[in-house]
Amino acid sequence: MAAPEVIVGMSGGVDSSVAALVLRDAGVTIAGLFMDNWADDGSGHCRADEDRRDAVAVCGRLGIPIHFRDFSREYWAGVFEHFLAEYAAGRTPNPDVLCNREIKFRHFLDAARDLGAGRIATGHYARVDQCDGRWRLLRAADRGKDQSYFLHQLGQEQLAATLFPLGELRKDAVRAMAAAAGLPTAAKKDSTGICFVGERDFREFLGQYLPARPGEIRTPDGQVVGEHPGVFYYTLGQREGLHIGGRRGFDDKPWYVVGKDVAANVLTVDQGHDSPYLMSRSLRSEPAHWIAGAPPSTRFSCTAQTRYRQPEEPCEVTVDDTGTLRVAFQRPQRAVTPGQSVVLYLGDACLGGAVIASTDAPAARATGVPA
Repeated sequence: MAAPEVIVGMSGGVDSSVAALVLRDAGVTIAGLFMDNWADDGSGHCRADEDRRDAVAVCGRLGIPIHFRDFSREYWAGVFEHFLAEYAAGRTPNPDVLCNREIKFRHFLDAARDLGAGRIATGHYARVDQCDGRWRLLRAADRGKDQSYFLHQLGQEQLAATLFPLGELRKDAVRAMAAAAGLPTAAKKDSTGICFVGERDFREFLGQYLPARPGEIRTPDGQVVGEHPGVFYYTLGQREGLHIGGRRGFDDKPWYVVGKDVAANVLTVDQGHDSPYLMSRSLRSEPAHWIAGAPPSTRFSCTAQTRYRQPEEPCEVTVDDTGTLRVAFQRPQRAVTPGQSVVLYLGDACLGGAVIASTDAPAARATGVPA
């Protein structure tokens, strides 16, 4: 049997199912590969068994072979340990970015090559092209589903070996194609939650690894207004789970997390969705990754996102000698969060990005975090 040209990452969802369908119908010799990336913890929340069954059923319907690989150790070492360390430090990591870099476009790509394939394909909503001899990562045609934000850590080698068959399609068209082909995933709900871990009560899940450490909830001027179970359970801009309620001397506006001090074990809150304590004009990052291999210049204008599905914002980027960034926005930004990623764009082209290290938000300055 001839080796496949392309191995499709089959997640058991509708997107990867239609990615395989598109390639098969285009006459490409393909095979599927299902990845086990999370060891069952007995919670009953892991959908791996269901997803595996759906992936097998889809490949059977399409008449293509399917392979299986267990990357749970690699996921733990390359993604989850970092995820826990970041939360323990009071930051809010984005495991989907690491998961793509370390698992889907590293270990999966290596497995595909071991099976004799030259390229891989996934159900991500993004596009790839070549310009002036360099590979580019582009936003998807369906901007509402675009996932280039999560793919900004990819480089030239990965993009040269990757196909995104859904890049030109809208989500409603994808579901219609799945239904027309009789694929069992046509109406399956999209997965959410932590990459490969699935949907579950986040605080309960994180508490298995980072035990509760109660402390005070304070206003920016130091008034104690409640108690928290652990600052690492919260993220900037969060409203849910504070349990502060009405308090004498304060109005009825909702409370939001505006600062976290792990050393002092204090959670800082303020009232109002657009509290000035949540607003920042600039950020500093860890060393950046550039899809082209280098930045376009040491100082340039572009647009940026500091979270998924956020409208892109005009900004000025300065790259220092260590590769870290200073990003200055034209307008104040709400709840820019250390540990998350700032991702840079020039039109539809994703330039790359970096982990946010600090901001100039007032709460950050008040707790001594360098801006």
